[in-house]
Amino acid sequence: MFNLNSTKGGTQVSTYGDEAAIPKSHVPDKYRGTSADKADMSALGREQVLRRNFRFISIVGFGCTLIATWEVVLTLLAQGLTDGGTAGLIWGFLIVASGFLLVFLSLAEMASIAPTSGGQYHWVSEFAPPSCQKFLSYITGWLCAMGWQCAIVSITFLAGTIIQGLIILNNENYDSQRWHGTMLVIAITTFSILFNTFLAKKLPFVEVLILILHVVGLFAIIIPLWVLAPRRTAKQVFTEFNNGGGWNSEGTATLVGFSTTITALIGYDCAVHMSEEIKDASETLPKAMITSVVVNAASGFVLLVTVCFTLGDIDDILASPTGYPFIQVFYNATESLPGTNTMTAILVLTLTASSITEVATASRQLWSFARDRGLPFSGFFSYVTPGWNIPFNAVMVSFVVTALLSLINIGSTVALQAIVTLTTSSLMSSYVVTIGCLLHKRLRGEPLPPHRWSLGRFGMAINIGALCFLLPVFVFAFFPLTSTVDKETMNWNVVMYCGIIFIAVTYYIFRGRHYYIPPVALVKREM
Repeated sequence: MFNLNSTKGGTQVSTYGDEAAIPKSHVPDKYRGTSADKADMSALGREQVLRRNFRFISIVGFGCTLIATWEVVLTLLAQGLTDGGTAGLIWGFLIVASGFLLVFLSLAEMASIAPTSGGQYHWVSEFAPPSCQKFLSYITGWLCAMGWQCAIVSITFLAGTIIQGLIILNNENYDSQRWHGTMLVIAITTFSILFNTFLAKKLPFVEVLILILHVVGLFAIIIPLWVLAPRRTAKQVFTEFNNGGGWNSEGTATLVGFSTTITALIGYDCAVHMSEEIKDASETLPKAMITSVVVNAASGFVLLVTVCFTLGDIDDILASPTGYPFIQVFYNATESLPGTNTMTAILVLTLTASSITEVATASRQLWSFARDRGLPFSGFFSYVTPGWNIPFNAVMVSFVVTALLSLINIGSTVALQAIVTLTTSSLMSSYVVTIGCLLHKRLRGEPLPPHRWSLGRFGMAINIGALCFLLPVFVFAFFPLTSTVDKETMNWNVVMYCGIIFIAVTYYIFRGRHYYIPPVALVKREM
């Protein structure tokens, strides 16, 4: 089936005699990109099989609407108010936004070096020491693939349960059941799948429209709060911390409460996984990534400060029967069910739109890793439908995975929450490994491949700063919200995370190391 007969960067790799069995999908010339794109694909040893129909503004929209910073800040308000309070949320947001800016500056430079849908696992394969590049690249690929699959569950679960919260607000006789939320998750995911299949050609245009909704929706929410809601004092907002989790200090509580802002600001590598669908990717992609980070961080901060000034009594909104404090904030401000319903509906729409881009990202990451034989049934996952020029099988697998994971909610909300938080821990660990490998290369004085967007002489300092931020917050991603832990309050993310690492390592030992083709083996660069 294969022969171990080639070596690249010190790593022996599998070359297949059945490559012809992998269907090649013809892409019309107008969708093959610029001469720079063709040169990049040739240097990376890849064939163009997806349409390059994303440009700067559409990929900015892709990043902004997928991460949905101000929307996620609202939905996860309870965590930050419990651990940290308003002061912890605001100052924590500034810290996390600054840290992630360093992280995504580092990733943006690598995206210019190697604009490939593989993203982190490809970069690790190129930049890691030869002795461990294949193994590290493989594990990073698993972390990214699983992280993005779980991300679909995260965003659709938020949208579905917010709808349930609205029903509770409007109908006191409604008997909320967990399976209702699961059905809503599946319905929203189905809608997203339809967009990513039948309307795939229109996805860039749709992303621009969603970006407009994302920006207009922000003002549609903050303006009523500015006009109608009660005010807290600046001293209360900026200086009052909360330790609702019973930690040993307010500082520890604030660090635990970082989970809200981390979730709202993580994941801008989403655009990287669309690299092979972006025109002039090596220059457009890094600029679009950083633009998305800045736009979303600014909008998220404006929303957060607004809500902290207008949320009223914290204990009252945390006890809201809707399950979401922000719905109670809207109702307290407007004193109107129609007004609250309209403001919340905007949030549901933007989160649903976010799920469309989540599916696109997750499916491309899955497809790319399967293309390099990193997963079981890779031939199936890596199939690109002729004429459609999309990884249809990977898109449908993303739907099946989301539907199955959402069923967990019927038995245990705690278990589903662990899967949701798995997204942040998986992605952060992939950032740590990737930036660590790049920094190692810089410290050894090894030249980086030529690239069109560079951090210049600040590169090493930015890489170091990014790691100094990531390492401590990665540890706190596994903390529960309260210091007193039982089976209901335990953060089971650590179990899920270790389980995925165990499965990945086991599969690598017995099968993956024989089949996986590390991307560096295909690279044909002239340094």
